[in-house]
Amino acid sequence: MGKKSERKKQYIRETARKVFIEKGYKNVTMKDVVEACQISRGGLYLYYASTQELFLDVLKMESEDTGDTFSEAISNNASPADILGLFLEEQKKELLRKEDTLVVATYEYAFDQEKPENDTYLRNQFQEAVTIIERLIMLGVRSGEFVCRDPHAAAKHMMYAIEGLKISAKTMGITEQTVDEEMNYLMSFLVGDDEE
Repeated sequence: MGKKSERKKQYIRETARKVFIEKGYKNVTMKDVVEACQISRGGLYLYYASTQELFLDVLKMESEDTGDTFSEAISNNASPADILGLFLEEQKKELLRKEDTLVVATYEYAFDQEKPENDTYLRNQFQEAVTIIERLIMLGVRSGEFVCRDPHAAAKHMMYAIEGLKISAKTMGITEQTVDEEMNYLMSFLVGDDEE
């Protein structure tokens, strides 16, 4: 794909992201994206065959943006605790963001699948996050920053807690204090108790 085509595809993704944020996943049609992008139907279908394909590409773009933040921290030789803290801080921002978020659309997408267990994209995203957190915990244990007998279980519990917070944030609302308390609670399992 040439540079011009890549720029056009990027424009479509960024514009579609706004449409998905505004309308959710289920209510977006290819016509909505065509109108928002002000392109022809054929121009859109040249890049994407369906709203599902487009939405998954938007999610992939979001994931890559987040990955860039962590790559920078790793290249700056940040400690495992600092990188995990950065991850939790990014989650906090997402939890407290009232607008400009794809959380509702993402859950609609997941619920829209005939069999949620077939949705490999979201499952893979969750598993990748667990794997990254697990590696950070293992590195932290080796460096003495963390104390943890089962890094995989700790990482999995952390991600399930974060997913629960995301649902709570969108259904009941959540305060910054509550998010801070939950994040501190999650981290408390990784630091040794000096009194023992």
